[in-house]
Amino acid sequence: MLKQGNSYETVQNAFRWEIPVKYNIGVDACDKFAAQTPNAPALIDLDPSGNPKPISFLKLKQHSNKLANALLGRGLKVGDRVGILLPQCPETAIAHIACYKAGLIAVPLFTLFGEDALSYRLKTSGARALITNMENLPKVEAIRDNLGELALVLTIDGRASQTEDLQFVSESASDSFKPVDSLANDPALLIFTSGTAGPPKGALHAHRTLLGHYTGVQFMHDFFPHPGDRFWTPADWAWAGGLLDVLLPSLAFGIPVLIFRSRKFDPEETFRLLADHEVRNAFLPPTALKLMRQVEHPQDRWNFAMRSIFTGGEAMGAELMDWGRETFGFTMNEGYGQTECNLVVGNCATIMPARAGSMGKPVPGHDVVVIDPEGNPKPPNEEGAIAVRAPDPVMFLKYWDDPGATEAKFNGNWLLTGDVGTVDEDGYLYFVGRDDDVITSAGYRIGPGEIEDSLMGHPAVALAAAIGKPDEVRTEIVKAFIILADGFEANDALAKDIQHHVRMRLAAYEYPREIEFVRELPMTTTSKIMRRELRLREADKQKDQNQ
Repeated sequence: MLKQGNSYETVQNAFRWEIPVKYNIGVDACDKFAAQTPNAPALIDLDPSGNPKPISFLKLKQHSNKLANALLGRGLKVGDRVGILLPQCPETAIAHIACYKAGLIAVPLFTLFGEDALSYRLKTSGARALITNMENLPKVEAIRDNLGELALVLTIDGRASQTEDLQFVSESASDSFKPVDSLANDPALLIFTSGTAGPPKGALHAHRTLLGHYTGVQFMHDFFPHPGDRFWTPADWAWAGGLLDVLLPSLAFGIPVLIFRSRKFDPEETFRLLADHEVRNAFLPPTALKLMRQVEHPQDRWNFAMRSIFTGGEAMGAELMDWGRETFGFTMNEGYGQTECNLVVGNCATIMPARAGSMGKPVPGHDVVVIDPEGNPKPPNEEGAIAVRAPDPVMFLKYWDDPGATEAKFNGNWLLTGDVGTVDEDGYLYFVGRDDDVITSAGYRIGPGEIEDSLMGHPAVALAAAIGKPDEVRTEIVKAFIILADGFEANDALAKDIQHHVRMRLAAYEYPREIEFVRELPMTTTSKIMRRELRLREADKQKDQNQ
């Protein structure tokens, strides 16, 4: 736990990891408070009419105990993988906690995955059981013949042939269960990367990963928790952002989590939700914030009272930061991490000023630097590989069944994030781009984030992505793909105006020499822009033109 101080240096110097030999996520996120404050709300579910239905820590313990007994009673053993293909709902939390307490390895799966994506993850992980709902069952049935190790499918809202009703099997099980005496380093969670750079890989995490997330959540929510805090995120719990940044740490701190995820993000609905259900803390990806920014005068329309907002996954930028201060009355804290090693860099506005374009400083307890290919720290303001020193409690154990990829992830004692960045004289880190996102134009190395931030400052731009397009003279030119805000029409005059806007604010070599107006951008399921996909499209276009 972080001790609050009056400066970053004070907090950093006072912190030391104390990781116990034995530790279990399920006990920490559920059973601990079921014993201390059994009737306190752990989850707040919304019924179809939007009415809140609190679920206490005691109920969460009883339901997860029943499911743990049911899973082990059907032949699963410690170390077996259990797929969880569910949206934000109480059963998702119950399934995770049951798996951890039973010594099983949870494999979260996004409900928008198609058959190929599901088959790849279930087959790669060798999942022996799957918990899902009737809506997603047809996809499972279509691929089940290819999943030789999948022996059990439980559905939460009915049953079909070759499935069992989770409610029925749980009700017939005992609500008394003794959690496994797991070591902090025992595997607990297999979460697949989003695939921004190559095929998704299964990052295997130990139980200690939740403890490793403690400091990041505290830091980026200005010393979370405070009395009256209540957490929510639109991010799906199948991803690190929803599961490890919100659901599990919030429960482990005894703070209730609001359950709500619409099929399509609606910024007005989001403001209404924040106000109606007294949400105080949120993880909101930059894409969500950019959409919310298009809502006019939200503070005059809804009586929300947020205390903290953490954002990450894409650079926030100065424009969005200023909007956040004006709208919410505080500085939103940007952070950085990845599936393999999450929440290791961030801002904490309470004790350090945010710097536009920076993702913050290393969260206390983590050693994050910019290194050269030999593993030596780079001087201030020189680009290099962003790396995290091992060991670290938030760091993954390995890639599932891929020792080669695991070995390639490290340079000596440094975990390589695969991102390029810089660090200034004061220790603030700056994200430049993925290794393959950096644009090289006329001898300049250009990060897409700064260009996209500048583009977002133009009133006509709702969303933007920048890539390097091959060019015979400059090596690459900057090309921007833009989704227009409502009320604007795509034309050459507008494109020139946007180009002028960026050129005047950044530099002549950074402005997009080519602009393409689009209706949508390729996104990962965690709302990160897939610039790699845009580069591939451009390459295909050039091949067609040259034929």
